[in-house]
Amino acid sequence: MDSRSSSDGLNSTPDSSSSPTSSPSSAVQRALQLIQSDDQDSKLQGAQEIRRLTKTSHRCRRQLSASVGPLVSMLRVRDSTESHESALLALLNLAVKDETNKIKIVEAGALEPIISFLESQSSNLQEYAAASLLTLSASAVNKPIIGSSGAIPLLVETLRHGSPQAKVDSVMALSNLSTHPSNLTIILEAKPIPSIVTLLKPCKKSSKTAEKCCALIESLVGFDEGRTALTSEEGGVLAVIEVLENGSLQSREHAVGALLTMCQSDRCRYREAILKDGVIPGLLELTVQGTPKSQTKAHTLLHLLRDSPYPRPELQADTLENIVCNIISQIDGDDQAGKAKKMLAEMVQVSMEQSLRHLQQRALVCTPTDLPISACTSEVSLK
Repeated sequence: MDSRSSSDGLNSTPDSSSSPTSSPSSAVQRALQLIQSDDQDSKLQGAQEIRRLTKTSHRCRRQLSASVGPLVSMLRVRDSTESHESALLALLNLAVKDETNKIKIVEAGALEPIISFLESQSSNLQEYAAASLLTLSASAVNKPIIGSSGAIPLLVETLRHGSPQAKVDSVMALSNLSTHPSNLTIILEAKPIPSIVTLLKPCKKSSKTAEKCCALIESLVGFDEGRTALTSEEGGVLAVIEVLENGSLQSREHAVGALLTMCQSDRCRYREAILKDGVIPGLLELTVQGTPKSQTKAHTLLHLLRDSPYPRPELQADTLENIVCNIISQIDGDDQAGKAKKMLAEMVQVSMEQSLRHLQQRALVCTPTDLPISACTSEVSLK
C-alpha cells in the first residue's frame, strides 16, 4: 500500500512502472476509456492504471477527475474484493492534495461503501477504507458530512480492533474530524479515549501518531466525559506527560494544552493526578524551549499546580522559581524532586543567558551620541 503523509492520506512516490514512451495525455485517455467500459475486466485494468498515473502527478489527478463516478460504482459491485481494493486505491490517489476531488468523491456517494469496508473481514480492505476516510476528512467541506454519515463509531471500533496501520489511520481521521465542533460530541459518545491511550503509550512520542493522539485528547478533555475517561484510564495522564517531555514541538503544545484544560476546569480534582506523574520537569523545559503558545501554557499550568491558587501575601513575588519550589516541596519521592530541581537550575541558567544576550544587544545599539553607556546598562535588568 502507498505510504501515509500527515493528514492528507498518501505521499506521492515515484512509480517504476510508468512507461517513459507513453505521453500523459494518451495514457489518461486510455485509462478513462477503460474505466468507462461495460466490461468488468477493463474497468479493473482502468482502475489500476488510474492508481498508477495519479501516484505522482497532480495534473493527472485533475485530468482523471471524470473517473470518480465509475470508480465509486466499482465500490458497489457485490462480492468483488479485487474491484473494491483497486477502486479504493485509485480514489485514494485521486484525492491526495486535491480538494476538488475529495469533495467530488464524497458527492458521488463513496462514503456508504467505504464505511461498510471498515467492517470487512479483509484487513487490506479495512486499511484502505481507513486511509480513504483519513484523506477525505482533510477537507473542511467533508468533515460535517463524514461526521453525520455514521463513520465515527466505526472508526473508533477500528481504532480498538483494527490492524496496526488501520488504527493509526483511524486516529488520524478522528483527529481531522474533531476540528469540526459538531463532530466532537459524536466522537465522545463512541468512547475512544481508552483506545487512544492504548495506541499512544507504546508509540514514539515524537511521531505524527503521537501528535494526532494528543491533538484529539486535547479536544476531548474540553468535556467532563473526556477528562474523566483520561484520568480513569491507567497511564492515561502519564502518556500525555511523556509526549510533553519527548514529543515534537506541536505534540508538546497539544499535551500541555490538554493538561492545562483539565486543571483549569477543576483544579482541585485534577491537580494531584497531574502532579503525581511527574509533570514538573517537562513543564520547566517547556517554559524556555517550547513554542510561544507552549511557553505561555506551561507558565499558566505551573501557577495552577502550586499549593495555593490565591495571590501570595507580604513581599513574596510569584516568580516562576518560587512557584516551582513550592510545588517541588510537595512532591513525594527524591527522584522526582531531584530531577525537578535540576531542571529548575537549568531553566534559570538558560533564562540568564537569554537575558545577557538581550543586554548585549541593547548595549550595541546605544551610541555615544544617543545615551551614555551607564544610562544604557542601568535601564536593563535581568528577568
